[in-house]
Amino acid sequence: MALDEPSAGPPIPGRTSPVGLENYISGNTLVSGDGPAWRDVFVQVLSRHRVQHPFLVPAVAEPLIVWIMSGSAVVEERDLGGEWMANRVEVGDFFLTCSPVPYEMRWQAEGDQPFRVMHLYVSVPLFERVVEAMFGKDGGNVTLRDVSGGRDTTLSHILSLLHEELAADGGGSPLYVEGLAQCLAVHLVRHYAIVDTEMRQQNALPGAKLRRAIAFMEDRLDEPFDLGRLAQEVGISEFHFSRLFKKATGFPPSHYFIRQRVAKAQQLLQETDTSIIEIGLTVGYSSPSHFAQIFRRETGLSPSDYRRG
Repeated sequence: MALDEPSAGPPIPGRTSPVGLENYISGNTLVSGDGPAWRDVFVQVLSRHRVQHPFLVPAVAEPLIVWIMSGSAVVEERDLGGEWMANRVEVGDFFLTCSPVPYEMRWQAEGDQPFRVMHLYVSVPLFERVVEAMFGKDGGNVTLRDVSGGRDTTLSHILSLLHEELAADGGGSPLYVEGLAQCLAVHLVRHYAIVDTEMRQQNALPGAKLRRAIAFMEDRLDEPFDLGRLAQEVGISEFHFSRLFKKATGFPPSHYFIRQRVAKAQQLLQETDTSIIEIGLTVGYSSPSHFAQIFRRETGLSPSDYRRG
């Protein structure tokens, strides 16, 4: 997607509130749940511009669901300085995030339908009550995993009921909205909870999944790098896998893969008499000059100099 960079604007904070977040995203608020019924969830229905240039999304303390209500779009996300990860979304798809750090986003709507979304924030007190009821003393280690472009029929049903209640007389029934909010929070915790102290504290890929990802790459050094297969292997969306992997290793997955290739090539250069051309092929480089270029960039030496040294 070719989009121009946004013009300079006011500085965006690293954290904000659900109400404050709308100051940083273009579009119009169509309806908002502001009355007494909406104590446990803050809900907005928003009309978005068809093209959203890259912008920084501040972190929000409350779990956030973005539900597509009308239209379709290609939505792209990336960690700061990372690679753009795209998801094509349509009516019924959703995003779920509890990110403690800002990230970047952009999108472009498709077709003739207006691009409308619901934003729903689960209040921290409600989330903590549900977690405590379901996990007891381990509740302090629970967060929700991120989802990009997911589909969940139960979640959509609850959100559609909340949307109907937004238009009800008197701003909705507090008892009914409270019940729906609790159902929603229980559903989120049941299906999207992560019980992992390290994940919560460091926002990094858990050790078991990190080891699985690294082993998956090591077994395929002669194949092109495939972020989609790698993220699928550990059960996380591409965007969030890239973010968590970089947190855990200090490198984006694609760069880590290159370093694995070079490390394998170093071993073969030192321990075997295999030709440099064959070693390059073994680690996925059909062009000797490209292999030499990558090897020199990572080690400071050409493959032949490394072997002699």
